[in-house]
Amino acid sequence: MSTAVLADLLPAATLPRARARDAALVVGGAVLTGLAAQLAVPVPGSPVPVTGQTFAALLIGASLGTWRAFASLLLYALVGMAGMPWFSEGASGWSMPSFGYIIGMTAAAAAVGALARRGGDRTVARTAGTMLVGMAITYAVGVPYLALDTGMSAAEAIDAGLTPFLIGDALKAALAMGALPLAWRLVRPDDER
Repeated sequence: MSTAVLADLLPAATLPRARARDAALVVGGAVLTGLAAQLAVPVPGSPVPVTGQTFAALLIGASLGTWRAFASLLLYALVGMAGMPWFSEGASGWSMPSFGYIIGMTAAAAAVGALARRGGDRTVARTAGTMLVGMAITYAVGVPYLALDTGMSAAEAIDAGLTPFLIGDALKAALAMGALPLAWRLVRPDDER
């Protein structure tokens, strides 16, 4: 099985060009995540909105691979903490109930990248499992952080920071399940799945 991710298919004939390509991919992933975070819909009773941010983070993980995805989401987090208003709803800083999800997405992007390197983005079934792992990591960090930041009980944090998002996350996973295997079929039609 191939160990390539989609970003590895972009040409770079020399080491300096490969480094420039990787830097551009890292910055581009951070910007994409910041833009996707602006697609936000408030959730009644929750300080956490539904955003396109998680979808972007998981696609970045699958497309860029472990270290580039981690660097991209880390850059996104650091620049947002430094004051760039590109967290959901134009927020910045780290003192907000939803910041745990940003930490979780950073870890999730790296994990999804590692799974993609092992072919976790090549078929619909494998992509579903890969996205499920990424979402689970995001929630495993985000929900406890939400509880700590707001003083909610664990049950309240689950009700406010997990339950309302499950349908939207299923839709995001379905999009990824179609997009990633299709991308591989387009760029490498003869690859063994």
